[in-house]
This record gives sequence, C-alpha cells and structure tokens, in this order.
Amino acid sequence: MTTLRSTLDFLLYNWLQSEALATRERFADHSRETFDAVLDTSERIAREKYAPFNRVVDTEEPRTETQPDGTLRVVLPQATHEARRAYAESGLLSAAQDYEVGGMQLPYTVEAAANSFFAAASISIGSNLLTSGNANLLMVHGTETQKRVFALNEFNGHWSGTMCLSEPQAGSSLSDVATRATPDGADFESDPLGPRYRLKGNKMWISSGDHELTENIVHLVLAKIPGPDGKLVPGVKGISLFIVPKKLVDTEGQLTGERNDVALAGLNHKLGWRGTTNTLLNFGEGTYPVRGGAGAGAVGYLVGKPGDGLKCMFHMMNEARIGIGMAATMLGLAGYYASLDYAKNRPQGRPVGKAGKDASAPQVRLIEHADIKRMLLAQKSYGEGALALNLYCARLVDEQHTGAAEAADEARLLLEVLTPIAKSWPSEWCLEANSLAIQIHGGYGYTRDFPVEQYWRDNRLNMIHEGTHGIQAMDLLGRKVLMENGRGLQLVAGRINDTVQRALQAPALAAYANALAGALQQVGAATKAAWATGEPAEALANAVPYMQAFGHTVLAWVWLELALATQAADADLAQPASVGRMGAMQFFFRYELPKIGAWLQVVSTRDATCTNLPEEAF
Repeated sequence: MTTLRSTLDFLLYNWLQSEALATRERFADHSRETFDAVLDTSERIAREKYAPFNRVVDTEEPRTETQPDGTLRVVLPQATHEARRAYAESGLLSAAQDYEVGGMQLPYTVEAAANSFFAAASISIGSNLLTSGNANLLMVHGTETQKRVFALNEFNGHWSGTMCLSEPQAGSSLSDVATRATPDGADFESDPLGPRYRLKGNKMWISSGDHELTENIVHLVLAKIPGPDGKLVPGVKGISLFIVPKKLVDTEGQLTGERNDVALAGLNHKLGWRGTTNTLLNFGEGTYPVRGGAGAGAVGYLVGKPGDGLKCMFHMMNEARIGIGMAATMLGLAGYYASLDYAKNRPQGRPVGKAGKDASAPQVRLIEHADIKRMLLAQKSYGEGALALNLYCARLVDEQHTGAAEAADEARLLLEVLTPIAKSWPSEWCLEANSLAIQIHGGYGYTRDFPVEQYWRDNRLNMIHEGTHGIQAMDLLGRKVLMENGRGLQLVAGRINDTVQRALQAPALAAYANALAGALQQVGAATKAAWATGEPAEALANAVPYMQAFGHTVLAWVWLELALATQAADADLAQPASVGRMGAMQFFFRYELPKIGAWLQVVSTRDATCTNLPEEAF
C-alpha cells in the first residue's frame, strides 16, 4: 500500500494543508507526527488483518446455524473476528470524538484517510462505518443517557450499530415504511433510556444486522407511531427514529441478560461485500418475548421528537453516503494497483512499426501498448480524483465544526451540494475503473486467480448502497442546487472560478483553466434551462445526466487543483509522481470533460424521450 500512502501524503499535506489543522484549539495536541502515526497504524492493521483475508471472506460467506430452540445463529470466518477486534482496539471508531468520551479529537480528514487503507484491503470485512455513524447520530440527536449508554459502547468497540430503513415492500420509498411503534405502557415517557415503545415490522437489506462480533448490536430503526385512529400517518413526516438494542440493557450500559424481540429471519447473499452479513430482521413477532410477554413487540427508545425520524437519520445517511463514496473509490484504486502490477509484468504482443509487427522480436510488456496506458490513465484519473474529492469533503466537515462562523457555514452548504456527487460519482466511475482493470487482465480478469473480478463485484453494490443513482441525482438537481436560493451552487461556482483564475496565471495550465470555465458555464446554463418551466417532472426527467455532467465538472476542478499543488511542490515537475499526476489531469480534461456536452444537451432541452415512451413500447 506504499503507493496509496504517498498519494494520501500529497493530498493531505501538499494540497489540503491538513497540518495547519493542528493550530486550531480542538486539534492542538496533534501535529503531522501524530497524524502520520495514525496512518502508520491503520496501514499496518489493514495489511496484516484485512488484506490477506479479502478472498477468504468472499468465498466463506456468512451462513446460519439453527440453534436447539429453532432460532438462527450467524457464523463468520475467524479472520473477521480478529480484524474487527484489531480495528476496535486501534481507537478508530471514536477517532474524531472528544477526549471525554474516549476519542482522540482527530480531524475527520485524517480519520477518513486512515480508513481508506481498510477499504482498499478488504471492504467487506465488518461495517465499521455504520457503527461510528450510528454513534455519531446519537451524539447529536440522543439524550445524555442515550449517548452514555449506547453511543459510548459503540465507540469503545464493545457494541456495534446498524441503520434499519428499508422494508421488503418499500425499498428506497421510505414514505411507505410500515413498521409500527406503539407506546409501551402508561409510564412509557418516563423510561430513563428514552420514551419507550414496542415495535412491530420487518426490515430488509440490513448490513451487519446480526452477528457475534460484538456483545450487543444497536439498531437505529425508522418506524411510524399510529395516530389516535390507529392508522399510520402517510408520507415521511410520520416517521420516527428508535434505538432498538438486540439485547436489553440498563441505565449503566450493562446487559440485563434478556434478549429483545429482534430476530434474524434470513441472510441475503449479494453479488459483492460477501464478508458482511446482510439480513432480513423481524421486529416484535414473538420469537423472543420480552419481559415475560407483557405486551407484544420489540422494545425501542425514541430518539428526538416524534415525526423527526428522517431528519435525525439523515445525519447518519449523509455520513454513510460519503463513506460509500470512499468505499467505491478505494475499490477502484485497488483494481488500478492490481492491473498496473499485471501490466508491468505480463509480456504480450509486439509493437507496430513502419513495416508492421516483427513476429521474431521479443514480446513487450502490456504497459508498453498505448491502449493499455489509456485504460491505466483512466483508472488513475478516476480513482485518485475521487480520493481527492472525498478527502476535500472530509476537510469541509472539519471546517464546519472548527472554522470561523462564516467559513463554517459555507463548508456546511458546500458539503450539502457535494454529498450526492461524492457518493455517486465514485460509485459509477470507479466501477468503470474496475471494469478496465478486468480488461487489462484479459481472460484472466474473469477468474478468481486474480482479485480484479472481486473488486468489480464488491463495487457494483455502491451504485445502490445508501440511495441509488437516480435518488442522488434528483436530490442534487431537485433540492441541493436550489436550496437557499441557489447559494450552494454559487459557492461551488465561486470555488471553481478561484481555481480557474489561479491556473490562468500558470502558462502550462491556462488551456485547462479555460476548459473548466467553459464547463462550469454549461452546467449553470443547463441548471437554469432544466427549471425554465418550473415543472419538476420536466426538470428531473434527466437528473442522472445532469449529475454526471456536474460530477465531471467537479472532478475536473479537483484535478486542476491537484495540478496547481503539484507545480507548487515540484518546480520542474520531473518526479515520477508529478509526471503521473499531471498526465492524469491532462487525460481527464482531454478524454472525460468533453463528455458533458452530450449529457447537458438532454438536460437543457428537457428531452422527454424517456418520459414519453409508453409502457407497451418497451
């Protein structure tokens, strides 16, 4: 992982100037030395406990064993237990938290960089991002007791966490959630762990929903509280959020010895991420009657106010979206590193000269062919560009929490606009990188003799994880670029224009600066044209092409930023890493950025080809 480490060092210190975060009060105990120590530790654990077992957890999928009482128990490879233990003991689950709760008060930028090693080594060992995201949500929206009992036990690694949104009949349509939560007894509001309810319903696609990696699992569950007429409130406004522990606990965070009525109904066996259990959970169906069967349902504790469930859950969902973007990125880079190694070592074919090919000449290595270099450059531009974007978003999180008031508010709004792109752009284009990695391997790419087929399978899930492409695109064009009277879009444009102006002063970058300025102008014009009629159905019909074009423009901006940072760090641009970075930038501008014209054409004209085609014509 030395290539990854050198890339991270450049992004953190040469571009994002992360060392300067140590001058802020919250991070005053830190320095580059402590940041590097965290990266060193993460790289070592990922190399020793994760990478060697990536194939193991893919082939030895989670399975269930039926217990004597008829219930199911999940069985995972021993390597998963050891990897999870090593990660928890490293302190990374609470790295960005306050010292008072056992955290390191580490910048989120450094935490995100540290976690990239684990994603590259084996994305499907554990779901630590869900545990930290679950706990982080409770630290913002939970009561003091909920923080102390549930969040702290997740941060210290004793417990793990999930997010339970989807249901078999609803999928991504959260307004159709049917899980019910009814008050548990006359004294339900006086429970010290929070207003106590009984939940009944089913949740589907729950990652890490059941296992024995930790002594308890904290489920955060979306459910609806029936109205006075006993009916559920339609739409998302009726959704509330509940803590539903797998095992019941007391106010000191100790297990009571009683199992909550949360039962594993079965495992989903996915294309990728096979090392992580993916579950169907039944809540309150009587498998584990609670408290002598007095009242039916799983015991849950309200988080926040009734009806504010989705608002609270978005704290975790947005964090998970950036985490999925990073997962997709690292899978793309893992495939790039593997195919680069293969291309450097595999002899195949001969170059074409003026007289054609000389069959008597020795074979050359794959990397000596122009088309192989094209595929490698594409992977490099996608993967390293996406990594830079995700770390930039992490840097915005630090700015939001520790910057001056105006800068913090700008960071908040920039993050709102960029989150759909940070999730979806890597999910699409780093998947394409994985496809190119397979292509470079040729016929071997489809076999399990090489890792690239697994990287592709693992990455294919990320276009659906935490909100599909279509959902993210509608969020971007339908909400994010319009919010606060378009101020977020203006902030992004302002940052891009600042980069353009600086790049115009560098003769070698002026042409790229002008190309980026033109792309930004096209995006702005398309945004206005999409909404020209004020009809959401017309504007959003081509939301995905809009997101693709917007994302490519943002990535071109990132690459121009990296080119400026490269010039500042290497005056003559002679170092191999600098040559590679400038080459990837050039590739992205010449091969990728021109694509936005076709995407924005259908957006600007509000093309109705897809909308108008009748069902029977398909």
